[in-house]
Amino acid sequence: MAKILKKAIGSSLKKAVATKKTASAKTVKNTGANSKKKAAAEKETAVILLSGGMDSAVSLGVLLEKYEAAALHLNYGQLTENRELECFTRLCDHYGIKRRLIVDVGYLQQIGGSSLTDHKMIVPRANIGSKEVPNTYVPFRNAHILAIATSWAEVIGARKIFIGAVSEDSSGYPDTRPEFYEAFEKVIRTGTKAGGAIRIVTPVIKLSKAEIVRFGNKLKVPFIHTWSCYSGNEKACGVCDSCALRLRGFACAKAKDPIEYAENIFKSEIFV
Repeated sequence: MAKILKKAIGSSLKKAVATKKTASAKTVKNTGANSKKKAAAEKETAVILLSGGMDSAVSLGVLLEKYEAAALHLNYGQLTENRELECFTRLCDHYGIKRRLIVDVGYLQQIGGSSLTDHKMIVPRANIGSKEVPNTYVPFRNAHILAIATSWAEVIGARKIFIGAVSEDSSGYPDTRPEFYEAFEKVIRTGTKAGGAIRIVTPVIKLSKAEIVRFGNKLKVPFIHTWSCYSGNEKACGVCDSCALRLRGFACAKAKDPIEYAENIFKSEIFV
């Protein structure tokens, strides 16, 4: 009888210990999950100007390493409006970005002066060795979109505005230079309630396209959901400035570009 009683007590103790261990494991697991949720909830929000192009997509990848994204997209009557908006949506869906804002700034099309907004003008073939600003430049566009981004940042309490401007390996647009963004920060400091609290972040501005491709692949950026071409066709044209820069970037990075091209300008022409 004593043996049976001893065995029963031992079995009960083992079950109690096992139950306690299971409960402890669940507590640790729940604590870890709660900590992750708390950390995500405590992440600071930053605005990203997300055009749907590869440069803004990589900038988004950089932002998400530290911040919660508030994605801003501008429709300004550009030829590629539908393709860019599609890529914006896919990128947001891919990363699970909930806070999104799409703003129509069609007055830039009314102003004109660019082959991207004036459909009577012809988008030229790539001439990436030229020192002249091409007619694809939209006059002072980045000042307009930064102003809207700043307004939204003030409203939602964001202290960082990310933009995928590229100066080193670009078409030479004047509003993609570092000094432009330094000057605009002074405007923000002077003309906003937030003052110097809002900063502009340009994570890829001094990178070549090849470096941007490598950086993007390291961050696992889905380049399949990006659009660089100045045309809005089913396939990228492969002959405009933007396509040429992208094609050269992927080639120099020895990486495969996942989007399709109707043509490849480098197969028939030589660039320096």
